[in-house]
Amino acid sequence: MKVYNLACPLDHRFEGWFASEEDCLAQQDKGMLACPLCDSTQINRMPSAPHIAKSGSNKDPVGSTELTVAKTDNVGLNGNLSGDVVALTGSDHSQLEAQVQAAFLNGMRDLMGRSEDVGSSFAEEARKIHYKESPERSIRGQTTLDEAEALREEGIEVMAMPMMPALKNTLQ
Repeated sequence: MKVYNLACPLDHRFEGWFASEEDCLAQQDKGMLACPLCDSTQINRMPSAPHIAKSGSNKDPVGSTELTVAKTDNVGLNGNLSGDVVALTGSDHSQLEAQVQAAFLNGMRDLMGRSEDVGSSFAEEARKIHYKESPERSIRGQTTLDEAEALREEGIEVMAMPMMPALKNTLQ
C-alpha cells in the first residue's frame, strides 16, 4: 500500500492510498484523482515522510512489525495544532485506521441525517436559502464545479463532500 500526500492548484492538501506507485500514476493520468474540497483533477504529489520498516536482527520476519512515520502538517491526532512526528506500529496503525474509518462513517451518517438531500437542484436551493426565500436549513446535493464557484462568489458557503458510490446507500 502506498500513501501519498496530494494537493490541488488551490493548495487543498489531502492523502491518497494506492496499491502501487503505478496505480497512483495511472489514476492521475486518467483524471480519476480529484480534490475532495474543490473537485479539481489537477493533482500533484507532495513530499511526504519516509516509510521505515524495522530491519532485522535475529527476529522472525513473520513476527516483525512495521513502523510508519508521518509528519503532521497542521492538526495532530489529538486535534491540536502541531508539527509532531507520529510513529505507529503495525497493529496500532490498523487500530487507528479502523477508528478513523468508523469516525468518518459516523460523521457522514450524522451529516446526512441532519441535512436534506435536494439532489440536482442544490445550487438553486442554496440561493433561495441564502436570499431568505426558503427556510434556513442544512442541505446537500449535486452541482457543477462552475456552479459551486459561482455560489462562493455570491458569498454562499459550499463544501464538496467526498462520497464513494459504494458507501452512499450504507450511510442513510
